Amino acid sequence: MAIGLTSCKNEIKKEAETSTTEMSKEIAMTDLSFGVRGNCGMCKNTIEKAAHSVEGVTAANWDKDKKKIDVSFDDTKTDAMTIHKAIAASGYDTEKVAGSEEAYDGLPGCCQYDHEMMMNQ
Repeated sequence: MAIGLTSCKNEIKKEAETSTTEMSKEIAMTDLSFGVRGNCGMCKNTIEKAAHSVEGVTAANWDKDKKKIDVSFDDTKTDAMTIHKAIAASGYDTEKVAGSEEAYDGLPGCCQYDHEMMMNQ
């Protein structure tokens, strides 16, 4: 019977060592704000969806009045330019990347914004 108890103790110790090793990972989060042109609630949905399509983006909130987006992302998985490009591919101009003309032409009429409008106000 003493042998059975010793065996159980060894198994429990092994599990505890494994779980402490797994908890030592760190996540590097970055918060970023930049301008994005758009007009309405449908724009908001498309812009935020495009940002969330980038692996590592954990939060995206576009402000219709200020024409800017606040994004949080894991900078070990992506970078700011990748997020700019994803939003631009959906048809929306950002501060650094012009929106895809083909995607822009496919946007509903209410979403076809003025390419000269101010951003990040």
